[in-house]
Amino acid sequence: MGRIDRHFAGVVQTALRLVYPPRCLACGGLVESDFGLCAACWRDTPFIEGLACDLCGLPLPGGEAGERAHCDQCLADPPPWSRGRAVMLYHGTGRRLVMQLKHGDRQDIAAPGGQWMAQVIAPLLPEGTLVAPIPLHRWRRIRRSYNQSALLGRHMLRHLTGQGAQHVPDLLQRIRATPSLDGKSRSERHRLLSGALRLNPRHGGLVAGRPLLLIDDVMTSGATFRAATGVCRAAGAGPVLVLALARVGKAS
Repeated sequence: MGRIDRHFAGVVQTALRLVYPPRCLACGGLVESDFGLCAACWRDTPFIEGLACDLCGLPLPGGEAGERAHCDQCLADPPPWSRGRAVMLYHGTGRRLVMQLKHGDRQDIAAPGGQWMAQVIAPLLPEGTLVAPIPLHRWRRIRRSYNQSALLGRHMLRHLTGQGAQHVPDLLQRIRATPSLDGKSRSERHRLLSGALRLNPRHGGLVAGRPLLLIDDVMTSGATFRAATGVCRAAGAGPVLVLALARVGKAS
């Protein structure tokens, strides 16, 4: 882009900012930059900081942020993946952001969401990791017009530079439509997801021996991640990590 083109682009951007000033993703108030939260909404967003379960990302009392510890549920019933994280808890502003992304066609939330996810997972990510979103069934994908987890993955990859990560948005397929898992018990979730996912035949030879990161918008019981991990491990995947934008806590 030449100097004149850059100048013209800057003028257009300034004019657009005057007409459409940046707004807070959560409350709609004015903010300094696009894809941001105002100070009040940032304080009210339950970002997970400090010590968290190394397998599911649930916040834990005490300890240090770098310490590897596990929650009671993961100790009693260890998940099949190697490590897991989440960006925020699924309540208050955190729940509102996820719901707007998932059901409100607020695709703009995926950009900061992907950046937050990259910041959380980057220190744990092995070199050359495959990144795969939890898939939607094709009919739900058609109704919604996009897969929010795939959007998060695409934006996350922009911030994972120098690690050789590869986003494969269609690595997994949901071959059977499942009802909403909201309100379902842990055992019901596992039953409904049994056999619902498979590896895309186009990528049959891609996962063998490769580290893999599965991403989703929300982790509740971990049943969906368990089903997806099982499919990937059966195909010979290397260590599997999981990452969610939001984590349902015990009090949620």
